[in-house]
Amino acid sequence: MNKEDKIYIAGHRGLVGSAIIRKLQAEGYNNLVMRTSKELDLRRQEDTERFFDEERPAYVFLAAAKIGGILANNTYKAEFIFDNIMITTNIIHASYKYRVKKLFNLGSSCMYPKFADQPLKTEYLLTGIPEPTNEPHAIAKIAALKLCQYYNEQYRTNFVSGVPANLYGPNDNSNLETAHVLPTLIRKFHLARLLKQNKFEDIKADIRTHSIGFDLEKKIHLDSEESIQNTLESIGITDNYVAIWGSGEPYREFLYVDDLASACVFVMKNYDNKEIGGFVNIGTGKDIKIKDLAKLIQEIVGFNGEIRYDTAKPDGTPRKVLDISKMRQLGWEPKTSLEDGIKTTYEGYIKNSYSAKHLAPTIE
Repeated sequence: MNKEDKIYIAGHRGLVGSAIIRKLQAEGYNNLVMRTSKELDLRRQEDTERFFDEERPAYVFLAAAKIGGILANNTYKAEFIFDNIMITTNIIHASYKYRVKKLFNLGSSCMYPKFADQPLKTEYLLTGIPEPTNEPHAIAKIAALKLCQYYNEQYRTNFVSGVPANLYGPNDNSNLETAHVLPTLIRKFHLARLLKQNKFEDIKADIRTHSIGFDLEKKIHLDSEESIQNTLESIGITDNYVAIWGSGEPYREFLYVDDLASACVFVMKNYDNKEIGGFVNIGTGKDIKIKDLAKLIQEIVGFNGEIRYDTAKPDGTPRKVLDISKMRQLGWEPKTSLEDGIKTTYEGYIKNSYSAKHLAPTIE
């Protein structure tokens, strides 16, 4: 991958795509092609192929996807499987048709069986059924990975896939209906802290900047402190406690998104499909109990209150930690600790949401 090569980043505004752009630009790659979803609907094959015909990218990072946490996956099943299958199928086929030199496809750890042995090795794929609450997303991601594999076998393409751990970092989704667990916890503790400090103007700024979800924007009256309190309490946020989905007992592995971006670019620059064996796991190789994650985020955000667990809600897979031995053998290691990554993510959330200096968290 040379500096002058044209590189298409699908999903450039998202968590992963924006991190890949940062990494590429930092290394001097500036011939980058991007389109918003309004400019190019990747679910439409004709539009996708027209774009590839006009632009003729040499390299493709496939980071476009419909994503979300357990609640979103379990609520919008049809959208998750349809949108993700169409997006990945159209991009992968167009990359073959218009002779892309190399494609990096982003998978998901939800593809692995719910009760697979730990750590998760690549050979465990399709040895059992995935977690039911993630099934639509998992099936779509498995299909994309297998499509890359079969195109490589039949058409001799050079398509590689990476399966990351749970991701977090700048530009993450903070909608409390559709976000993943880590950004959800950051925002819940942040809003609870503001409630305890009676900073209703700051709460209003947060809600105006970031959607809450659950159609609550239509119900909440921002000119009423009582309405704000009642609305936030309905989703488990008060000045005294924060309610968390599930028991808090499952273990999860978290990877800072800029570390993922470095891994993606590292593989694209140095290794072909045959050298990595189709796909690789990308993570830290370390997991943490959700209860401990919640306490860590609570401390970083600065909320002094109770954590309650809604055990009526499903936990999902009991444990997910990736075997990253292959990436280590190739010469890549993650650099960002979980605590440092959360601090940086929270600082970014504050900066993106507010201009008032007094809201900046004190983090040493």
